[in-house]
Amino acid sequence: MSTFSKTILHWYSKNKRPLPWRNTRDPYKVWLSEIILQQTRVVQGLPYYQRFIERYPKVQQLAAAEESDVLKLWQGLGYYSRARNLHFTAKTITADHKGKFPETYEELIKLKGIGDYTASAIASICFGEAKPVVDGNVYRVLARYFGVDLPINSTKGIRYFKKLAFEVMEASSIRDYNQAIMEFGALQCTPQRPDCDHCPLNSGCMALQQARVATLPIKLKKNKVKIRYFNYLVFIDQMGYTKLNKRIGKGIWQHLYEFPLIETDALMEEAEMYGKVSIREEKIKDIVLWKEEPIVHKLSHQHLITRFWIVELKDQIKEGITLESLPEYPVPVLLSEFLDTFKNSYFWPKYIS
Repeated sequence: MSTFSKTILHWYSKNKRPLPWRNTRDPYKVWLSEIILQQTRVVQGLPYYQRFIERYPKVQQLAAAEESDVLKLWQGLGYYSRARNLHFTAKTITADHKGKFPETYEELIKLKGIGDYTASAIASICFGEAKPVVDGNVYRVLARYFGVDLPINSTKGIRYFKKLAFEVMEASSIRDYNQAIMEFGALQCTPQRPDCDHCPLNSGCMALQQARVATLPIKLKKNKVKIRYFNYLVFIDQMGYTKLNKRIGKGIWQHLYEFPLIETDALMEEAEMYGKVSIREEKIKDIVLWKEEPIVHKLSHQHLITRFWIVELKDQIKEGITLESLPEYPVPVLLSEFLDTFKNSYFWPKYIS
């Protein structure tokens, strides 16, 4: 056992958090936790994990669920393709594997939504296969300790770090080692202000010796952020009905629900909006801008400059839904936060009997 892996394992035995997916080798629970924790901090993901396990204790129950119910339970975590892939793969495991997860990395990685990291995590933690995990935390620990300046999101960098991870892993204790190095990156070798003075690896850390802790790991710059202008039309008729549309395209929020949307090249003013809406709805009673200051909703590669327009109608909406039923639909966080404030507005009691 190398000094590096021995130190990591010793630190883990003293400092690991008591997380529920660490008390099991059930691949369903490990898989679920890993998918939830992609792009999500543990403190945010833990309640979602607990709710999923409570609602769907077995993979077969998740497979049998309606997609809209899965998306609703996922609401607030973002990156909704994870939830759709989760549901799809649950069906695959139930139908094609008789409810049993494949036990090897090579078979696991064939499943939708399971990449190198997740396949390595399940294979090692649940089945003891000597496959090292390489996630953001692991990249950071390896880059700093060994002083690696290859970009972690470059092809060359990804290959190098995977090879390095193989070389330094502790194969005989792979279940604990993989969890240990991820935990070390999450708690000790943190992105900002790591506690280097009390780090058990500080004597051999190249980044500390070279004063490069703040600059490692290196990551190539992201693509330019796209700015989009969203105008949501909250139609309300005299009976208190409104309408939602299901997003079916390949863009953001696929299969989630939203109010009718007009996307424009810039912010729209009230007079302009009357002209836009009249194309869709003939008998408008009134249009009210919800808030003058637009909401800026930031996604990974785009910023949505958003306004909500309350459109009161004279006639009843065909195939509309009641305002009370809105919370039943899976919607993006942007709309969920709007609905939380909308319920406290004068419009809500006005149309709720």
